[in-house]
Amino acid sequence: MHSNLVMSPLPEVETNSKQIKEKIDINYERAEQQFIELLATENLDKQLDAEPALNSEFEHALSVAIRDAYENGAGDDAAHRFVQRILYRINRLNLFWYDDLRHYVNERSPYLYKVRDQIETAWQDWELAQIDVAALQQLDVKQALIDRCAEDLDPPLSAESRYIREEMSEAGYRHLLAIGSFDGLVEGSRLSRILGGAANPVQCTLVRVLLEEYGNGRFSRKHSTFFAQMLAEFGMNTEPEGYFDLVPWEVLACANHNFLLTECKRHFLRYSGGLTYFEVAGPAAYRNYLAAAQRLGLSDAAMGYWELHIREDERHGRWMLDDVALPLAQMYPDDAWQLVLGYDQEKLMGDRAALAVVQSIREAEQATLSYS
Repeated sequence: MHSNLVMSPLPEVETNSKQIKEKIDINYERAEQQFIELLATENLDKQLDAEPALNSEFEHALSVAIRDAYENGAGDDAAHRFVQRILYRINRLNLFWYDDLRHYVNERSPYLYKVRDQIETAWQDWELAQIDVAALQQLDVKQALIDRCAEDLDPPLSAESRYIREEMSEAGYRHLLAIGSFDGLVEGSRLSRILGGAANPVQCTLVRVLLEEYGNGRFSRKHSTFFAQMLAEFGMNTEPEGYFDLVPWEVLACANHNFLLTECKRHFLRYSGGLTYFEVAGPAAYRNYLAAAQRLGLSDAAMGYWELHIREDERHGRWMLDDVALPLAQMYPDDAWQLVLGYDQEKLMGDRAALAVVQSIREAEQATLSYS
């Protein structure tokens, strides 16, 4: 006997079906292109008030992407990539790129601020959920920083490090340079956003780090110049952001995280802790890249940036621990745990990015083999 009762789908079935359909309908590339057009729109906020449909496709894609990146377990890579690319396009307006001045027409747009805050709120909650913040608040901060720096100064080789040192091909090395150029060609720029204010020894140490990143005012000695020389050795694009489309979202997230921390002085301790890790751990990574270049028999120009950084960042790491992190822990005893939070976040996000870069290198090498 058949029942005439009409059964409605279970709520979770309806939700899942809707989300699957949305994923099919969403075109992140098209939505990003719409956002790029919004960035270039004169009087953007007035235009949106007059014609709200201008951003409709982008707004829908953004809401879906934020949900799929940060609210559904492990998250969707395409959603992560879209969100981080959009956030970076907003954040980069905080720096000057020596390009067409009209590109900055919306740098103070309330709409862009709203989009940025919408992304950062969901993303930062997701990032913080991966760290036991309560446990960090119970630490002896100075000892925790000393112990972490000692451990990260010369860590054991990971599987990814061994791959780079022992197996990566020249094609893989070029792919590494392409991704690395995203940060390497503008290195130190975000550090400049945290400087200024009342004079003190901590500030002076950060200025010393920045000056060395900028070759002490000599363009020929600026770190990015050495990176450009490596690219030029292979006939590669030396323009900043020239390989933006190759950059994994995990690498973009590191850049966006730094933008956030440098633009919000409330996060000064987190930023200082993160920079401490970056400078302490940098030489170990650069030694891997240098070993790969030497194994491949590359020229001095094709590896000069790594040699420079190994020398200078070893010194910067000591400065950051002794003259920045530990004095700040003394200066702000109630908030000092934020230094460790910043350190641990930078390490976590950096390790995640390193895994993504190696995966991208492997895929590029495989594609090269397929075409050969």
